[in-house]
Amino acid sequence: MKATGIVRRIDDLGRVVIPKEIRRTMRIREGDPLEIYTSREGEVIFKKYSLLGGLEDFAAQLCETMSRSTGSICAVTDRDTVISIAGGGKRELQGKRITPALEQIMESRRIYQLTAGGQSVPVSDSASQFLTYVAAPILAEGDLLGMVLFIGTDPAQLPGDAEYKLAQTVAAFLGRHMEG
Repeated sequence: MKATGIVRRIDDLGRVVIPKEIRRTMRIREGDPLEIYTSREGEVIFKKYSLLGGLEDFAAQLCETMSRSTGSICAVTDRDTVISIAGGGKRELQGKRITPALEQIMESRRIYQLTAGGQSVPVSDSASQFLTYVAAPILAEGDLLGMVLFIGTDPAQLPGDAEYKLAQTVAAFLGRHMEG
């Protein structure tokens, strides 16, 4: 854990303000759920809560199945990180933060597909050779939970209609699954 040197007081309703610079750095947005932990040393720890985090095994099976059927690299993300991946790039992308450009694609709530002459979008800054071919947002009851991705390494190779439809279908399925 890293000390920030910032001190905040709790108000009469038990609220504490998380400073803007920390929210920006940690990509915490208004309305984001935070999980609260306590330690034996008296620490109170806030952790970003991922609704899809509990589905890692299920998402991994979906990614494995999609990868086998298409021969492509497939991944599922939550709002910040890659939570499951199959078909390659696991060591480079698993658990890594997605790029701001990919986050903007997700925030648009539309399916993205790399097109000829289009700007390629890296999945993560830590492994920029992995590019987003298709990104379908996962929506549950209007809330944005993450994305289903098809990933490649060659910007000249374009995804087909099968990847587009499969990402769209799996994203819709995961969204419905999260609704109950």
